[in-house]
Amino acid sequence: MKLPVHLNPNGGKGRKRIAFQGGSYALAISAIVLALLVVVNVLVSILPTSLTRFDISSSQLYSITSNTKSVVNALEEDVTIYWIVQADEEDPIVENLLDKYDSLSDHISVVKKNPDVYPTFTQQYTDETVTNNSLIVECGDKSCYISYSDIYLYKTDLYSYGYTSASFDGEGAITSAIDYVVSDELPQLYLLEGHGEAELPQTFQEQLEKDNIETQTLSLLTVDTIPEDAGCLMIYSPSSDLSQEEADMLRDYMAGGGKLLVMAGPVEDSSLDNLYSLLEDYGVTAAEGIVVEGGRDHYAFQIPLALMPNMAQSDITQPLIDENYYPIVPAATGLTVSGSPSGATVTQLLTTSDSAFSKVSGYEMTTYDKEEGDMDGPFAVAVSVELDDGGEMVWFSSSLFLDDGYNAYSSGANVNLTMSALSQHIGEREAMSICSKSLNYNYLTINESTASLLKVTMIGVFPLIYLAVGIGVVVKRRRMQHEPV
Repeated sequence: MKLPVHLNPNGGKGRKRIAFQGGSYALAISAIVLALLVVVNVLVSILPTSLTRFDISSSQLYSITSNTKSVVNALEEDVTIYWIVQADEEDPIVENLLDKYDSLSDHISVVKKNPDVYPTFTQQYTDETVTNNSLIVECGDKSCYISYSDIYLYKTDLYSYGYTSASFDGEGAITSAIDYVVSDELPQLYLLEGHGEAELPQTFQEQLEKDNIETQTLSLLTVDTIPEDAGCLMIYSPSSDLSQEEADMLRDYMAGGGKLLVMAGPVEDSSLDNLYSLLEDYGVTAAEGIVVEGGRDHYAFQIPLALMPNMAQSDITQPLIDENYYPIVPAATGLTVSGSPSGATVTQLLTTSDSAFSKVSGYEMTTYDKEEGDMDGPFAVAVSVELDDGGEMVWFSSSLFLDDGYNAYSSGANVNLTMSALSQHIGEREAMSICSKSLNYNYLTINESTASLLKVTMIGVFPLIYLAVGIGVVVKRRRMQHEPV
């Protein structure tokens, strides 16, 4: 006969022995699991950050592009990146980026320099006051200083009530600096002068410097031929025409495989017949006057002269099409393509709508309405010409296309499109294609009733559920202890 538990003389001791064995077993398992976690943690800590950190940000802020990997993998010389920063002042985003460069190649080493410990270190590289988290990239005798203000970019749009946009350009700045210090020769962009050409806008100049493209001026009146080291010859916003001799020299340059980038639109009290004759050689004619857009969805700011043209598929326009950017072409000359001659391919890069027309009165127009004598569209406002012999020409028929204001209105699309055309001329460079990453985030906004519901759920409902489950577990265990053995 089985005795009740409270009368069984050996029941208490047996239960204590079983409880002791179970507790020892649980303690041993816990110790083993803890030891395994310690070992795993140690192993993970010695792995490179590229294997232990994952970028889930929308702008891929903590990742590097394939362009950077191509530049770094091609390194044959050692590059040192000096990180100028005081103790406990490290920028975590910059630190993460430098860790990635350090792990990409054995030719790259990152060295931290504390200005409190090495107060005169930066004086051999720059005369500027160096702020925390600035960088110096060095290879041999060449170096490049990257200010912290070049890593974080802030732009204020005065036309949007002072809205300030922020972006991180650390990868673009560092990869460009590496490309600069390891390159023996940099691309040469020659700027034509002698015809009242406008000065290059600041934003475009800064982009050229970032992409390590050197600029020089050139007068065709003082040379017999265009220099052989010219990666591209640029004609920007001339106010007077070329001579016939200069136009012939440019024809010879194109025929010999030269590259031309032209931005020339309507001019007041003058004409650019000799310059535009370069296009006529390839079946492209310029309409008299200024293009006015008749389609409301093809112009900006309620100004029919500020064209928002259609973009054709091409290697030049594809980067903008992929990112949904739209250039703005102000005050343009209309171009008509009648056909490409043998040995040349003409592509209409930017085109107006069918309702566009050209106001022959030009800058003297008094209305945007179509009048008698105005020329019907559609027109091209940017074309590319490729010769079988290697010569290339990209032509934007607006002198204001690179203006800083219009470029800002287009969110940088105008400069980006120009740089895309320039990269086709001088050869694709990986360091030219790295864009800054936006730091402007979108936040989830909820109304007050939803917020109250979430508070009640998180503060009241969930804790009560956990409490009820806990009480249920305790009651169940007590019942089991009083059950007969």
